[in-house]
Amino acid sequence: MVKTKKEKVSVDAEEAAVADGSERSYQELLANVNQISQPLASRRLSKKLYKCVKKASKVKNIRRGVKEVQKFINKGEKGIVVMAGDTLPIDVYCHLPVMCEDRSLPYAFIPSKGDLGSSAGSKRPTCVILIKPHADYQDAYDECEAEVSSLPKPL
Repeated sequence: MVKTKKEKVSVDAEEAAVADGSERSYQELLANVNQISQPLASRRLSKKLYKCVKKASKVKNIRRGVKEVQKFINKGEKGIVVMAGDTLPIDVYCHLPVMCEDRSLPYAFIPSKGDLGSSAGSKRPTCVILIKPHADYQDAYDECEAEVSSLPKPL
């Protein structure tokens, strides 16, 4: 009985630490990234992508989740595809970079699916998001698109 109370306290402490803003650093998140996460966004680009996702989710202009993103890529929808690098198993979404390259969509990996989900306004982690262009955040979108397009693609 004592152990469960201690476990609950530690979980509550972790949630409080995240709420306070003392979350894990970019370098700590990179330790959990899987093998196919190329091109990986830098810390600066990751922050820009999180802000762009946040702005797009306010206007309900994002596609979230592997099935939904895959469906709209097949339909020919344009945008920036942002994938989480710490998703396991990688079989869940390893086909998406190939689909993006076939349709010449810019895509990038970021280190954390938890951060990606929270930037989209969700309590659940999200492994893939498609950001669609919109007039309300066009400047941020264009800047992110230019930087993601300039990232070196894997061989």
